[in-house]
Amino acid sequence: MKKRIIYPALAVVILISTVSFKSDFFEIAKQIEIFTTMFKELNLNYVDETNPAELMDTAIKAMLDDLDPYTKYWNEQDVEASKIRNAGEYTGIGASVKTINDKIIIMEPYKDYPADKAGLKAGDEIIQIGDVKVADFKDDAGELLKGASGTKVDIVYQRQGKTNTTVLTREEIEVDAVPYYSLLDDNTGYIVLSKFNNKASSETIDALKDLKAQGADKIILDLRGNPGGLLSEAINVTNIFVPKGELITTTKSVVKKYNKEYSTKKTPIDTEIPLVVLVNGRSASASEIVAGGIQDMDRGVVIGARSFGKGLVQRPKKLTYGTQLKITISRYYTPSGRCIQALDYWNRDQNNRAVRIDEKDFKAFKTKNGRTVYDGGGIQPDIELETSKFSKITTALLRSDAIFSYGTKYFYSHKLENAKDFKFTDKDYEDFKKFVKESDFKFETETEKSFEKSLQIAKREKLDKDIAANYDALLSAINVSKQKGLDTHKKEIVNLLTDEIIKRYFYREGLYNYYVTHNPEVTKSKEILNNKSKYEDILN
Repeated sequence: MKKRIIYPALAVVILISTVSFKSDFFEIAKQIEIFTTMFKELNLNYVDETNPAELMDTAIKAMLDDLDPYTKYWNEQDVEASKIRNAGEYTGIGASVKTINDKIIIMEPYKDYPADKAGLKAGDEIIQIGDVKVADFKDDAGELLKGASGTKVDIVYQRQGKTNTTVLTREEIEVDAVPYYSLLDDNTGYIVLSKFNNKASSETIDALKDLKAQGADKIILDLRGNPGGLLSEAINVTNIFVPKGELITTTKSVVKKYNKEYSTKKTPIDTEIPLVVLVNGRSASASEIVAGGIQDMDRGVVIGARSFGKGLVQRPKKLTYGTQLKITISRYYTPSGRCIQALDYWNRDQNNRAVRIDEKDFKAFKTKNGRTVYDGGGIQPDIELETSKFSKITTALLRSDAIFSYGTKYFYSHKLENAKDFKFTDKDYEDFKKFVKESDFKFETETEKSFEKSLQIAKREKLDKDIAANYDALLSAINVSKQKGLDTHKKEIVNLLTDEIIKRYFYREGLYNYYVTHNPEVTKSKEILNNKSKYEDILN
């Protein structure tokens, strides 16, 4: 009797799923046919000559933009760049650069690498590479800097309004996942983990072992500004401090094969040593898996500011002709069950922008010891510090490169012999405020952007003359508010200005040396680690 009931039910399920699959397959095939027909007609009949590759590239990007910012189409060059990032080795100039309009800006030269050896400084504007003027090069001009190890290239650049030349010799560049570690004066080991490439866990282990051999009995793991990387390395780094067999993260997807549990598989290095993990608004993805795992298992104290909130997992899928699709396949969850994704890309506002999940919608979860933690907005630290935060005004300053450009101005107008005694004074901050006010930076708030859109609509409806006076008054009020905001968020802005200035004189290594004696987050971490009862109270 049971068989007669089960078989028809099973047949219905199979029938429904098959029909559903066929329906989806038909819709996909239909849309592909429409697109290919349209693409063919467009290229054959458009009034001017078209570039099929460029048109297709635009179409693909527009389609993916409607999903989330992490689902990307990679051409052959992008695929190679991804391999380089994960391997931690590449051939180049040893500097971070930014392409703006008709020039390449040196953002940070790394000590003793080709750009540094060639005399290039942060703020230098490369205008010609070899015989090619950057302004005349339509593709990514940064590609011109790459080449075989040992090859030389002539560089023309501008510095403080003057044109200079240099010869740059390319080298093999090795990117360290752990660019710095040090034993502090109270036997605290300080480890900076800047990225999760395939060297992340091995370099962290080496640093930890060396520090313990020197006498470290407490550890600070600095993940501030770490944008993430390999999921496997996030598990391995957490495994350094937690036992084998512990669940670190779970991934969930509509595709069942992507539903997985990731647990620690190796023998840990030290499960007892007191631990602080530092995060801020630029700690994302793999950094949040580590910080979330440590927090959920009450293995250490998290200090800083709320992390970025990227709870989405991507995987590259091979396409034809050496291209790839990096596609979001699932969401990840911390051991307590939290998904820390902060932006909702699937329920957008009226301007088609992803909305931030409201705090009132955050759900509560429990750590191993019963502490309450929340989902939906990144990893909330156990101890928050104002100096770690990124307010909207601070973010606007960073995006406009105002802090970076002031760093350049300061470098060429001040002498600094050592970092130990450096202090960004109140007088310096007033000078920075004046610099921002007088410069042409687009220090634009979301409110201004909204008003600008409204004005454009008013112009189309020929109402702009009627509202011009009110609009100008509103902008004036916003500018006053922005200046007040510079004072309200002075601590976090001064912290970033200090970082930028120290790097100019003493490179990133000098910045980390400065951190161990002056940085508020490191100071707070030492305070907590040196107070055993307070440390244990936080975790219990």
